[in-house]
Amino acid sequence: MTAIRILLGLGGIWLAWYGIDLVLEQNPASLMSTAAWFVGGILLHDAILAPVCAVVALLARRLLPAGWWASIVWGGLCTVTLLFVAVPVVQRSGAVAGNPTILDRDYPVGLLIALAVVWAFVGLDIARRYVRRKPRRQL
Repeated sequence: MTAIRILLGLGGIWLAWYGIDLVLEQNPASLMSTAAWFVGGILLHDAILAPVCAVVALLARRLLPAGWWASIVWGGLCTVTLLFVAVPVVQRSGAVAGNPTILDRDYPVGLLIALAVVWAFVGLDIARRYVRRKPRRQL
């Protein structure tokens, strides 16, 4: 077990060194852009996303039955993850007019379908919990 930990630690140190080396090879303008994205992401999360999620969670706990909470949290987490991953392709900022193979699908429709599937599973999970909890009538 100790040998595995040492190997994992050495691998992590090497990967960190490699990543730092790649970052430091960038020109100063790229470094500033990278730093701005890191700082902006932290500020966006701490100033906007975390408080909004906390308020939504408090409201959900007050308004929704306790048996729904886990399913709703799962659906919310999947929704936020899908939205975060889909932003670049939904905005189509990388689309090239001369190359139709880049961003060649209708990504907003795909995102809506994925979100519908997630929330359909949330509904099925809530229904499953309700049916399981409901006492059966004796004949």
